[in-house]
Amino acid sequence: MRLPPLVPLLLRLLLLQSVLRPLWGDLVFMPPVIRMSGPAVSASLVGGTEDVTVSLTQLRDEMGFLPVPACGVLSNETGDWSLTVSPTVNSLEVTVRLKRGLPSCLSNETDTFPEAPCIVQTLLVSASRHSSCLAHLLVQVEIYANSSLAQNASENVTVIPNQVYQPLGPCPCNLTAGACDVRCCCDQECSSDLTALFRESCFPGVFGGDVNPPFDQLCSVQTARGVPDWFPFLCVQLANSPFLGYFYHGSVSSGQHAPFDMYLHTDLKDLSDFGYKQGDPVMTVDKAYFTIPQVSLAGQCMQNAPVAFLQNFDVQCVTSLEVYPERDRITNVKVKNGTMGGIVTPKVIYEEATDLDRFITNTETLLSTGSAPRNVNVEEHYIFRWNNNTISEINVKIIRAKINAHQKGIMTQRFTVKFLSYNSGNEKELSGNPGYQLGKPVRALNTNRMNNVTTLHLWQSAGRGLCISATFKPILFGENALSGCLLEVGINENCTQLRENAVELLDSLIQVTHVAMRGNSNYDNLSDGWLEIIRADAPDAGADPPVSNASGICLSVPAQLNIRILFSDAGAVEGMTQQEILGIETRFSSVTWQFQCGLTCDDEVNLFPISASVQFIKIPAQLPRPLTRYQINFTEYNCNRNEVCWPQLLYPLTQYYQGEPFSQCVAKSLLLASFITLAVFLSNPWTGICKAWNSATI
Repeated sequence: MRLPPLVPLLLRLLLLQSVLRPLWGDLVFMPPVIRMSGPAVSASLVGGTEDVTVSLTQLRDEMGFLPVPACGVLSNETGDWSLTVSPTVNSLEVTVRLKRGLPSCLSNETDTFPEAPCIVQTLLVSASRHSSCLAHLLVQVEIYANSSLAQNASENVTVIPNQVYQPLGPCPCNLTAGACDVRCCCDQECSSDLTALFRESCFPGVFGGDVNPPFDQLCSVQTARGVPDWFPFLCVQLANSPFLGYFYHGSVSSGQHAPFDMYLHTDLKDLSDFGYKQGDPVMTVDKAYFTIPQVSLAGQCMQNAPVAFLQNFDVQCVTSLEVYPERDRITNVKVKNGTMGGIVTPKVIYEEATDLDRFITNTETLLSTGSAPRNVNVEEHYIFRWNNNTISEINVKIIRAKINAHQKGIMTQRFTVKFLSYNSGNEKELSGNPGYQLGKPVRALNTNRMNNVTTLHLWQSAGRGLCISATFKPILFGENALSGCLLEVGINENCTQLRENAVELLDSLIQVTHVAMRGNSNYDNLSDGWLEIIRADAPDAGADPPVSNASGICLSVPAQLNIRILFSDAGAVEGMTQQEILGIETRFSSVTWQFQCGLTCDDEVNLFPISASVQFIKIPAQLPRPLTRYQINFTEYNCNRNEVCWPQLLYPLTQYYQGEPFSQCVAKSLLLASFITLAVFLSNPWTGICKAWNSATI
């Protein structure tokens, strides 16, 4: 079934008419030609639409000629078609709709995608005024029979198969939509005639549609070629293919949405009268938690987080000055010391912040200056002195800033809590006893200074991330980290000065000469486990740097500091593994810096990134046994390189198997061995040997 031969000529004429008529201001359909593949189509009639009559005609090809449409007669219904005209702004919306359902034009009910259309017709919509044709709309109808047209709109729902019983991606080789893929026998778009051409050369395996192939060790593949005689004893009766996705449909129960403050009205368990234990919340005399803002696991700042006994922390909270919460005066809080009736009152000292730019950013210019200023706390440092399971003293240092009452911006607050022994002086805190604890600062010293107590640092950038405003944070044991800052550089920058500035910034992170092996190494005794830092590829400030002839280019500029720390397990104390540092190495990496220009190289400032990284490498306490020559040459016995692992033939009897108790594994293995022995005695070769032996003796 094809369209009439004169339809393409009429199509070209209407397209030319739709281009020229709007330029003259005449009446025209937009678009003038529509290919209809659904139950309804719409077009717009633009121009002078007053007193316009729209009619619908079905064109029939008779002897190669199309009939002349009658524009004077109003015809809104033609056979199976209806015409609807709806006025809009400066136009008319014309809709042609199929009134009946599709007939059953499929020869095979199972053929879901027929090759020939079900309805092929040509409709002509004409617009006239006073029996004079002014515009035409040609509608080419080619509708294929499918379920979506035969059913109601409410029943047009895509059926998705249950994935519990259907494989994911049933035909991976089906790569082209609406066409047949050669050698893809599972492609539903390939007809039986096309599939017969390449049926003998179909894609094998998962790509060809076999998404659940049995693996070699299944008992169901005994007929495969090359199967050894012992295969029935070691085959697996499980279908655990990774290509079939199974979904577990668990029961769903609606959660109980309790209010957020449901725990605020419950009775708190206060056991502080009998002494604190590590991790217990610090209590006040009002039977409430002693709270300090802390950061949750989700990164949010919780204003009323309780302080845990003997647990230090150092956090930063970012808040807006518009919603800054006013905290209660700490001097009015009375804390239980851990004994019956014992009370500790915090001792508070105040300091004024000198550099507000470190704490407050994105400030706005204020118009009203008549209001009185207000004080905000930018840092709060708490030191708890403990004695056994009690708190003997609390010292608080608050750094506050004076700002305008209506000032806006983002404020960064810092809160620290540190528990120290009651008899400790000004000595530095230990990082472990004796080995290092994870998360504790790496202890270091500088023997070339009077005040030789220091530590390794990393940058902690803020604001724009410039190096001049970056602060330092200590390197924590066992935590790999990467930090950096930005150095402002101009196009006429002196390369020698740039190298010196970069080296000075990187050296400021490692102003030490030795690192402690253990967390309790004595600072006053250099022989008590102190390791000298190995400085590899350190830049020489006195050496002649390479010279570049081009402006804005500097060669061999130090840009990265790599710190590698080797550590290992050094034993155990009361069951706790003790770790110590074996060595530390610092290495500089240089780059070629080039000024980045736009269309023109103006005298602007570029940002040169400088970074530092820390990597902790664990060394095994005992070196692994080297591979033998047999293990190196014969890799077929390597379980990591082959599917069949012979060393794990008796895996249930080895120490690596943790599925069942060892006694049960031994009992089941002996039972299996007895079955194998019985099978050997009853086998044909053994029976033949017994018969031959009996005949020989007779």
